[in-house]
Amino acid sequence: MGKDKPLIAGFGEILWDLLPSGKQLGGAPANFAYHCSALGAEAYPVSCTGNDEPGAEIRKLLLHKGISDDYLAVDPHHPTGTVTVSLSSSGIPSYVIHEQVAWDFIPMNEKMTLLASRLDAVCLGSLSQRSPMSRHTLQQFLKTLKTSCLKVFDINLRQHYYSPEIIRESLQFSDILKLNDGELEVLTPLLELSGTEGEKLSQLLNRFKLQLVALTKGEKGSVLVTPAGFSEVEAPQVKVADTVGAGDAFTAALTVGWLKKEPLKKIHRNANRLAAWVCSCHGAMPPVPDVILSGQDF
Repeated sequence: MGKDKPLIAGFGEILWDLLPSGKQLGGAPANFAYHCSALGAEAYPVSCTGNDEPGAEIRKLLLHKGISDDYLAVDPHHPTGTVTVSLSSSGIPSYVIHEQVAWDFIPMNEKMTLLASRLDAVCLGSLSQRSPMSRHTLQQFLKTLKTSCLKVFDINLRQHYYSPEIIRESLQFSDILKLNDGELEVLTPLLELSGTEGEKLSQLLNRFKLQLVALTKGEKGSVLVTPAGFSEVEAPQVKVADTVGAGDAFTAALTVGWLKKEPLKKIHRNANRLAAWVCSCHGAMPPVPDVILSGQDF
């Protein structure tokens, strides 16, 4: 593995998003791995499907999109995950996330242990920690990482599937936090943040000794804060098809750029551009054109 091809994993849920237009492969880890791969990384989703037709379909589609299913376990007792997604008139999704599904029972096995020991970066969220088994597996996975592995917490708050304990613990072992403006509102009382938006981000950065905090604000753009600098970029103007997966694409570009030690502004522009492209397409994993990958406007 060369430095120009970092090894990255997304840990957590894998599922079918049941959209008004039909079903789409979903779950932040697969979306994240897909976009990391598009950006030149070797990337894998780490999750679990059921031993059923929807699980087989997920594997087939991942392989079709160039994503390995090597780190997807099979649970014979629980169905492959599904999420019923409805969209507002402006394309903003709301979710019904079905429970007691395969990704709630991600096991730790020898293949996952070996992968964890080799990773350059891993991305995790709060949703996959809703069940005791997957949360325990994540904790084992994190303990196996090499010291230099970049740990990215894309918080992805969904419904009631989080707790102050899960959020604090996740922040304590993370290097990068990515959240949206709605999630910052939730964290403000939960973590006793105060002041302006920028002051709250600085409090998160300092309190949890993070390398970077990224805040996305939809059409209002996004903000990156590090101990050494601050970047604010407006969102590209695009016709929104839906916003499913845009945050995962942003996180992927952020992670790959950070591993490459690119300048903060370049990382930020590339993340914004990729997220905007995903917003202009239907579904979370559209083909990414060369014009986006080359860092040009579209």
